[in-house]
Amino acid sequence: MSRIGKQPVALPDGVTATLSGQTIEVKGPKATKSFTATDDVTIIIADGIISVTPRGKSKRARQQWGMTRTVIANLVHGAKDTFKKELEIRGVGYRAQVVGSVLKLNLGYSHDVDFQIPEGVTVTAPKQTELVVEGTDKQLVGQIAANIRDWRRPEPYKGKGIRYKDEFIFQKEGKKK
Repeated sequence: MSRIGKQPVALPDGVTATLSGQTIEVKGPKATKSFTATDDVTIIIADGIISVTPRGKSKRARQQWGMTRTVIANLVHGAKDTFKKELEIRGVGYRAQVVGSVLKLNLGYSHDVDFQIPEGVTVTAPKQTELVVEGTDKQLVGQIAANIRDWRRPEPYKGKGIRYKDEFIFQKEGKKK
């Protein structure tokens, strides 16, 4: 039994969900999103609660059960609020600024890195060494934050690079003489 799949998803005030076939559409004040589930699960909307149950006892049905419930919960949360990832930049001379829909990063390369910000995501730089990625799609926000982090991953000797705000980087000891 899936511990995640068993939990129902409650619809908060201001958020509505409609079901047509295997496609669920969630409307809220922030966004309108839809998701098409596989035929391995059954989705039921009743009394402001969305529940997901597997069809059959196959391994694939049990896998899709928890995943579908989590995706629906993320749709409901994204329709009401936004998802946020915070990044911090560490290193001498490393900085970031947002110009229009382009994120300009100075990361110690011989050139500036220009990162095009896609639709549906907002990137802000409250300080030169901090970035905030926000949006209504959890997967897209996480992917954009990971793409920005890939330009200069934190290294284990000095800790320089782009890291998540709450990320811990284990510091290694340098060479001995």
